[in-house]
Amino acid sequence: MTLNHLNELYREVILDHRRNPRNNAYLKDSTVCGRAINPFCGDEVHIQIQISQNSDITCVGLQSEGCSINVASGSMLTEAIIHKNTNQVKDIINNIRLMMQGDTKGEINLSQENGDILNLVAVRDYPIRIKCALLALRALDDALSKMYGI
Repeated sequence: MTLNHLNELYREVILDHRRNPRNNAYLKDSTVCGRAINPFCGDEVHIQIQISQNSDITCVGLQSEGCSINVASGSMLTEAIIHKNTNQVKDIINNIRLMMQGDTKGEINLSQENGDILNLVAVRDYPIRIKCALLALRALDDALSKMYGI
């Protein structure tokens, strides 16, 4: 597989999540909510999370406004965290941050996850877009910090 072919594959996955965002319905009965705004471009993310008594994320709603990377990364993030407990989610958050910083440890750990979140590695080639890719993660941090101080 050539580098151009791999970049095209990443691009298609990101575009699919942009066109068909997963888990984007607003959850009225959420346990906790969070939000994040990028003041430089105006991108915005709102997240609602239902958390069970045993700290499992049972349902996620995420609404993104803004660029394709912002919407796609939020969609991928919701798929990565649903049906995980908050300790697993903390690991996912950490691994995404490591991956976006160029640390292969994050990539290796994320490769064990099912889903498309690893495709965000392609965003590293465009440093100005990394904040867009991490905006949903900031909203998730906001929500979890309200509940657990994570």
